[in-house]
Amino acid sequence: QVQLVESGGGLVQAGGSLTVSCAASGRFDSIVAMGWYRQAPGKQRDLVAKITSGGSTNYADSVKGRFTISRDNAKNTVYLQMNSLIPEDTAVYYCNAYIYRGRRWDDYWGQGTQVTVSS
Repeated sequence: QVQLVESGGGLVQAGGSLTVSCAASGRFDSIVAMGWYRQAPGKQRDLVAKITSGGSTNYADSVKGRFTISRDNAKNTVYLQMNSLIPEDTAVYYCNAYIYRGRRWDDYWGQGTQVTVSS
C-alpha cells in the first residue's frame, strides 16, 4: 500500500506565497518522480510541476518563474513553493508519484489540497 499525504493548502491573497508538501509512505522500491497537478472547477487536471529522483524538473508555462518544486529523497517528500500567486492559480492541487513497486511502475495520487487565491 502506498499513501500520498498532502498538506499546506489554504487561502492567500493575490501576490502572496504558499507552500504545499506531499509525503509518500508505504512499501515500495523507489520513487521515480513526484509532482503536482491542479484542477480548477470545470477544467481538466493539468501538470503544474514535476521533479525526478535525479532532480530534473519541468514546469507548466503558466507557473514558470513563480513556482519552485523541490524534493527530499530521504523523506520521500516533495514541496511546491508558490510565489506571486494570482487568482487563476486557484484549484485543488494533487500530489502525484510515479513509483516502482512489485516489478511494475504505477501512478499514485494524493487526496488533493485546496489552494484559493483571492483578488
